[in-house]
Amino acid sequence: MLTVGADVVVVERRLVAGELACPGCAGVLARWGHARARVIRVGSGRVSVRPRRAVCRGCRATHVLLPVGVLLRRADGVDVVGAAIVAKAAGLGARPVAVLVDRPLGTVRGWLRRFGCRVEAVRGWFTRLLCAVAADPVLPEPAGSVWADAVAAIGAAAVAVTARFAVTRVTVWQVVCAVSAGRLLAPGWPAGSINTSSSWAALM
Repeated sequence: MLTVGADVVVVERRLVAGELACPGCAGVLARWGHARARVIRVGSGRVSVRPRRAVCRGCRATHVLLPVGVLLRRADGVDVVGAAIVAKAAGLGARPVAVLVDRPLGTVRGWLRRFGCRVEAVRGWFTRLLCAVAADPVLPEPAGSVWADAVAAIGAAAVAVTARFAVTRVTVWQVVCAVSAGRLLAPGWPAGSINTSSSWAALM
C-alpha cells in the first residue's frame, strides 16, 4: 500500500513516467488495474474513490495507491479522525468528541481506543521524524498529557516535512496520512524505521 496524491490525472502521469517507487524494494511501479471503489466520509459530505493498483517492475509486488487523506480500511477521511484525536487531547471524552465530528459514538470510541493503545509510540515516532527531516529540530515542550504530547509531536513533524519538501496546500493530518502510508489506525503501525526518501510521493 502506498499513499499518493489526490489528483488522479497526476498519479497516472507519474506512473507512466516511472516516478513512483515500490515501498518494498524502491523499484519502479507500473499500472496494474484498480482496487474496488470506496465511499469516504469527509467532513459533512462523501466522496467516491477508486484507488489505482500498481505492480513493481522489480520485485513484482502489487500495491494499492490510496489518495492522500484516505486511511487504510477506514470509511472516514484522516482529517475527521485527526479532529477527534485533537479533541481527545484537549480533554474531551468520547461522547462529546463524537458530537463534535458528527460520527457515531461507537466509531469514535474505536478510533480513540486504537490510537490510545499506541499514543506513546506515535509520539516517539513523530519526534524521530522531526529530528530526521528538520535542519535544526526544536522539540515540542511537554503539553500536559501523553495525548497532547503526541499531537504536539505530530504538528511539529508535519511542519518540518512541509518545510523541507516545499509542500503546500496539505493539512497536518494529510501529512500524517502520507508518512504512515494510510496506516494511522492500522495494526502494526508505527513502524520502527522512518524512510525519509520515499514516503513523500503523496505530497509532491
